[in-house]
Amino acid sequence: MSSKIQFLLAMVIFGTIGVFVRYIDLSSSEIALVRGFIGSLFLTAVLIIMKKKIPWTMVKVNAVVIVLSSIALSGNWIFFFEAIKHTTLSNATLTYYFAPVIVLILSPLLLKEKLSAKKIICIGVAMLGMLFIVGNGRVSTSGLNDLIGIGYGLLAAVFYASLMILNKFIKNMDGLEKTVLQLGTATVLLVPYVFFTEGFGILEVSSASIPFILILGIGHTGVGFLLFFSGMQKLKGQSMAALSYADPITSLVISVMILQEQTTFVQLLGGALLLGSTFVSENKSITLRKRLKPVS
Repeated sequence: MSSKIQFLLAMVIFGTIGVFVRYIDLSSSEIALVRGFIGSLFLTAVLIIMKKKIPWTMVKVNAVVIVLSSIALSGNWIFFFEAIKHTTLSNATLTYYFAPVIVLILSPLLLKEKLSAKKIICIGVAMLGMLFIVGNGRVSTSGLNDLIGIGYGLLAAVFYASLMILNKFIKNMDGLEKTVLQLGTATVLLVPYVFFTEGFGILEVSSASIPFILILGIGHTGVGFLLFFSGMQKLKGQSMAALSYADPITSLVISVMILQEQTTFVQLLGGALLLGSTFVSENKSITLRKRLKPVS
């Protein structure tokens, strides 16, 4: 299987998460806990089969950042799952994809990266798109619930942006090793949080939810991340950036065509502006002014 197909399959798998989450009768933090637990077990087994070892010396060096990134991962999942429960899958996904814009805004301060004119324009267009998505809520109980869901989606985006930034500070560890450690650490951190906030309800999960939990843990987390890291090894950054949009597009198609959720033209326009601006900002071949060599 080619690297592009592996990466594309991973994105499509990630794009279907929302459908399965809705059929799990647990709270968002409980879903995050079981997802992290099952996913970390699956990927640990993959590491053992591949005869790869966790570089514990580097774990000690990166310990603080790994813990902080695990907290960011937990918050990212919890608020994204909460967004899915309150609003349409398209709204939740589009607001969640505001994360790259947050990274762009913070990159000069935290990553010492310069903001080019192109990136500043992309940030402005993305914010306009987000206004279209948020500002189109109806003044009703349903509309209020949508706005709450969008708020949760934006919080998920903040945690996801934090995760992306923190991962840049983890040194000398590959993606699969980092993910196993982050999933395991997130699971450990979520255990006391879930039991103090939700009690022991997780032990009384309905039998109807179990297949969806297993699919979320093994399919979306274990297989999804395995395909993701296998595919990205031979892909260039721009190829990954382009293929990654299969994730939100899959969610949008499912939301509109399969779940038949109501999405207005203004919200779709806002989504197009948001996703389009992030794509342009990540594509180095697109510039404000392209210089051509004179033909001799």
